[in-house]
Amino acid sequence: MPSRAALLDEIRRRFRAGEGFALATINLDHLAKMTASRAFAQVYAGQDLVVADGWPVVALSRLAGRPVELMPGSDLVVPLCLLAAEQGARVALVGSTDRALSDATEALCARAPGLEIVLSIAPSGVFDPDGAEADDILRQLAGAGVQLCFLALGAPKQETFAARGRALAPGVGFASIGAGLDFLGGHQVRAPRWMRRVGLEWLWRMVSSPARMVPRYARSAAVLPVQALKALKLRWFGA
Repeated sequence: MPSRAALLDEIRRRFRAGEGFALATINLDHLAKMTASRAFAQVYAGQDLVVADGWPVVALSRLAGRPVELMPGSDLVVPLCLLAAEQGARVALVGSTDRALSDATEALCARAPGLEIVLSIAPSGVFDPDGAEADDILRQLAGAGVQLCFLALGAPKQETFAARGRALAPGVGFASIGAGLDFLGGHQVRAPRWMRRVGLEWLWRMVSSPARMVPRYARSAAVLPVQALKALKLRWFGA
């Protein structure tokens, strides 16, 4: 989706029509994972709506001559909840921990009056998006009439679960938002706003968790030249 306004308009339309969706927030780490895994690339192809979560993806879109707006998953949680409250859409939270979900529920209900969060599920530590536990969660979502389900499971689990949910719970809209619920509940600390504005959130995350983030950013940087060439090819040849 090119802009937040276009995204919210489309989700509003789907709420009113009773149509589900799978929303993914793509970043350079996801592009690296897709390069290494054909299965993950196929999962991404099954997402209905994809937005740019990171300045490198925005830069690649501009290089391709098809610019899109920056829309990190964490920044979409509250706007989507406001939209759900406006439309009377039932909401579920899946992922993270029971405590984090409880705190996120309190924060969201305070910021989106009238929001109806009907399910809050923290999967087990061995959660498999293709397994029996996932089937049970999807049955609960469909049975509760959920129209918007936030997934805080991390990639590729959340996107895989969302793609499966499109077949098994077609009326549910799945939004993969990574650590968005942990940020809202205060269980993770996000970069200061000024760092996000100038595109330095990656530096904050790397300094906060170097053992995990340095290898991740190294893998991401390795795919950037190839992605830039693909963007130029799209700009010059349209394919």
